[in-house]
Amino acid sequence: MNETEKPKRVSPTASEYINDNFKPSDRVAILVLNRNLGETAQRITTAQKAASPEFQAWLRYKNANGADIYVGMNPLKQDASTRTKDDIETIRHLYVDLDHDGSAALEGIKNSDLVPQPNYVLNTSPGKFQVVWKAEGVTLEEAEALQHAMVREFGGDPAATDSTRVLRLPGFANKKYDQDFYVKAHAESTQIYHLRDFKVPIDSQDAPLHHNQEIARNRPLPGNTLSQSEHDWAYAKRALARGDEPEEVIRRIADYRTGEKPDPEYYARHTVQKAKTALESGKARNEPARAGREEETEMGHDQRGLP
Repeated sequence: MNETEKPKRVSPTASEYINDNFKPSDRVAILVLNRNLGETAQRITTAQKAASPEFQAWLRYKNANGADIYVGMNPLKQDASTRTKDDIETIRHLYVDLDHDGSAALEGIKNSDLVPQPNYVLNTSPGKFQVVWKAEGVTLEEAEALQHAMVREFGGDPAATDSTRVLRLPGFANKKYDQDFYVKAHAESTQIYHLRDFKVPIDSQDAPLHHNQEIARNRPLPGNTLSQSEHDWAYAKRALARGDEPEEVIRRIADYRTGEKPDPEYYARHTVQKAKTALESGKARNEPARAGREEETEMGHDQRGLP
């Protein structure tokens, strides 16, 4: 990388990171997820507003009170109110999440001639990284196929390959651990890349797939007799029964299970479809009522204090 390519800012703030990765008018999704309270809040707004002092102050407040802060890496359509693949306006970034042997995997990426120098490397927790490349002229299908290929090549997280994925926003604490770990982004390049700049072999197994079965096995939640999937199914059933939009229920479940399921969006969509079928057939009344009550608390959609 020559001198003209070196970024001026090495460790950007959250506002600087947003401003550098998006146009002011881009509509971006900001996800606020409090696992302890079982609350999720998603705001879809312009990048300019997301980077504003007022919005950042709200995010700092939520983070200080236990919420993790994420940003969707691809802009959404102007009329989008959800974060699905149909809502993606354009592919602006490619990424890989290194959650296993992260330091070695990151070194492999930096020393590889199969991928260009990343624009950003985010240190999200001890030994774990998210690697981001700015891109243009890449279709959604090409992006997901390439991200699958990079996971296969470098050992990344297969859950972080869909175009709707949210990544951590630098400058905020990772709340998944006993002690806060503040996410830092390190700028590596200012280039914007095209598909031709990536030499990672892409074959049919790397194409985006609608999985026919879940890779991760369901596990019981501590202190409960129902499995994780049964809890999610119960929540979906109750949400649909009270008139919530299916796409919104899908988005809530996918957000809540981010990091736990290989393909959170597919898992959520499948869960909601099963709940819808059960409601229509009248089988839902056989589900224990208490499961629904617990899930409404766990999956509560927090709208309080939104700017």
